[in-house]
Amino acid sequence: MGSDRPDPDALLRAAAQEGRGRLKIFLGAAPGVGKTYEMLSEGAARRRDGVDVVVAVVETHGRVETEALVRGQEVVPRRAVAYEGRTLHEMDLDAVLARAPRLALVDELAHSNAPGSRHPKRYQDVEELLAAGIDVYSTVNIQHVESLNDVVASFTRVRVRETVPDRVLEAAEIEVVDIPPDELIERLKAGKVYLPQEATRALSHFFSKSNLSALRELALRRAAQAVDAQMLDDVRALGLGGTWAGGERIVVAINELPGADGLVRAAKRVADGLRGPWTALFIETPRAAGFTPAQHQRLAATMTLATQLGAAVATVPAPDVVDGIQRFLADARATQLVMGKSQRSRWFELRHGSVVDRLIRDTPGVTVHVLPVPAAPARDARAGRTAPPPGTTSGYATAAAMVAGVTAAGRALVHVIDFGNIALLYLLPVMAAASLFGLRCGLFAGVASTLAYNFFFLPPVGTLSISNPENVISAIVLLGVAVATSHLAARVRAQADLAAASARTNATLAGFLREISGVTDRDRAAQMICDDVRRLLDVQVVLLTRSPAAGLDILAASDPGYRLETMDSAAAGWAFDTGATAGKGSGTLAASEWLFVPLKAGERVLAVLGIARSAGGDPVRADQLPLLASLVDQAALVLERLRLAAEMRDVEEVRTRDRLRAALLSSVSHDLRTPLTAVMAAAAQLHHGATPELIGTIESEAERLNRFVANLLDMARVEAGALRLRVEPVDLSDAVTGAAHDARRALEGHAVRLDVPPDLPLVHADPQLLHHCLLNLLDNAGRYGDPGSAVVIEGRHRFGELRLAVLDEGPGLPAGREEEVFETFRRLEGSDRVAGGTGLGLAIVKAFAEAMGMGVTAANREDARGAAFALVVPPALIVRQPTGEAA
Repeated sequence: MGSDRPDPDALLRAAAQEGRGRLKIFLGAAPGVGKTYEMLSEGAARRRDGVDVVVAVVETHGRVETEALVRGQEVVPRRAVAYEGRTLHEMDLDAVLARAPRLALVDELAHSNAPGSRHPKRYQDVEELLAAGIDVYSTVNIQHVESLNDVVASFTRVRVRETVPDRVLEAAEIEVVDIPPDELIERLKAGKVYLPQEATRALSHFFSKSNLSALRELALRRAAQAVDAQMLDDVRALGLGGTWAGGERIVVAINELPGADGLVRAAKRVADGLRGPWTALFIETPRAAGFTPAQHQRLAATMTLATQLGAAVATVPAPDVVDGIQRFLADARATQLVMGKSQRSRWFELRHGSVVDRLIRDTPGVTVHVLPVPAAPARDARAGRTAPPPGTTSGYATAAAMVAGVTAAGRALVHVIDFGNIALLYLLPVMAAASLFGLRCGLFAGVASTLAYNFFFLPPVGTLSISNPENVISAIVLLGVAVATSHLAARVRAQADLAAASARTNATLAGFLREISGVTDRDRAAQMICDDVRRLLDVQVVLLTRSPAAGLDILAASDPGYRLETMDSAAAGWAFDTGATAGKGSGTLAASEWLFVPLKAGERVLAVLGIARSAGGDPVRADQLPLLASLVDQAALVLERLRLAAEMRDVEEVRTRDRLRAALLSSVSHDLRTPLTAVMAAAAQLHHGATPELIGTIESEAERLNRFVANLLDMARVEAGALRLRVEPVDLSDAVTGAAHDARRALEGHAVRLDVPPDLPLVHADPQLLHHCLLNLLDNAGRYGDPGSAVVIEGRHRFGELRLAVLDEGPGLPAGREEEVFETFRRLEGSDRVAGGTGLGLAIVKAFAEAMGMGVTAANREDARGAAFALVVPPALIVRQPTGEAA
């Protein structure tokens, strides 16, 4: 089976890896399985072996065991990136390249870099490191793999936004870091993955045992697929024969006969049972040119069914069915073959042989599943016979002329050469006729050559009788050689025709992509798609997309006057909503005269391509399906590129509006501050002659207005990126006491309880920004807390993380909308409460906290009615105490 010659494509891929670094990915089913720990452990082991290893970026998430592994290793400092008033810390790619280690440890491969970075994704940073010859160890969870993103979301109800393309995993060595679900759940409960409050919520949602089991299976299967693909690439590069059945690979051979759909369904059951990829294969031989419309329709329906059931579809040109199947099985390293055997007479099998028997005999190492299929109708059998097409009149005339020419030449040379060489001359017109005009013309030339040789050269000359028995043998041999030569020449011509057809298809796709790849206008690209598909497939074409009114609008059409009928609209809508083919020739809404094919990028349906024949009949012939699939894929890529370009323009417009808004806020704020200064100064002078109540009112309102203006100024500074940090060690007890004192007017009517242990460690922070954060949190608690209720400020240092929380006793936050309170100008107020405020205070808290490297959370209290807002200080900002951390 197959040739031992190395695969040129595999050799090129192997050659492309020369000089590049090697990527190893630690793949896990979920957070907490120990990917980062395993990566750091292997990095430390390599370092002990003398390998130059650096930690380019690692996220410990406060886990003590992981932090212990980082200590003692060389860590490249991160690069600070200013973004919208915040300071983000990303991997310093240039520093790692300049350091040029042998191995770099890069955590969280799916991470999105801060805006303004050289690459938007961390895996692109890794690709640059690999191109520089640096080996990389990295980590990723299975839900971040692009092709499995929607599968994971279907049962976890969580869709992650950061993904890694599958091609990155396919080029990497994969190590699965796996622990049983029960053990991972115990780690969660013990607080080794998340903080206890977050762990409880995670256990009831993402980290259920059923979810973890499914994620674990996905991780193991995806790793097995990657290993199988890499193994196949290696054996192809080495030219090794055999199936190398590390995993099952199924192929089903389909044809135009009735019952082929049953073969596809059987192959689907085999693939599901073996959990392997499968391909529906059609061998396109010269006899396919004689298919009837019914045969084309059955073949197209079978291919469509295979696609809907999840198979890859392949059409392979070959002069012989057995040869084509064997070559495909060898190239695909298939382990299972599903095929049908129709009822044939003994005489038919004696004359033509059995395809099934030949495959079983000549394809060792492949399990062949043979299913009985109904015999072909007599009309289809006659249409599908391998009889060659009849020759043309001009072909027969040219063959006769060539035979006459050879005869004339032979008569002229009869006295120079012997009869045997003259017989060889007659092979020339036989080969030329078979090559130029087909098998029948070649056979005609062979018979004519034998008769001419007998009549003009074999004694008695001028008759068709032969006197010498040796000449009889010469005539018979000449006829046999002529017939065999005709067959061989005809086969060569058939192969040339198949190769020419394949070359035309490739040229067609290249021309199609070249025409539309440079278009920047969506409407023009859509019209070009319709025009090119109509020209290439000789069909009517319409391209539809979803309108803002939730209906389908015609984006472009080959006929500008076309309008959708009711059934057509239903089929097009179903194709757009489900992402599956609908309409004529499919299994859904087949009463429509149009076939609608979705144009998809990932899981997003961009548009629907409608195809129909102007004279009726099937929209697409079976032999056109591979070309249509390629055209659809290329068109989808172009539309996705245009969509992304439009989104980038929209993002730039939003940024421009934000800059204008920041400028407006800054201007208004400065105009308001001048009269405020005068009011506050006058209020201070009233102490000498006004009542205390009046003075208190003026001061209270002036301070409120001053706080409002300060918030406007702070937001303008955040959005302009003008924050300047002055970081120093801060005592949280003093910070909380000072903020509670300054917020006493906002907290009037509330009992204030401070629950901040005096032995909390110092933290690295900007005192002024931290003071603003606490003031806004206390002001928010005073505004939304019930009258007479208590406001609690508590500090806790657990699991290496420090949390400073402000708790009120009020209506709380709407469920599921906790994070919205941090959006600029957003106020979430209950129906039973009307509170003032601009929606800036909590947005400023979040911006200031992130600028200092802290986090901020919002949630409803679990111990009472009300809300809890917390500043989260990561371990990196906590000042280490010489005597150990507080518990």
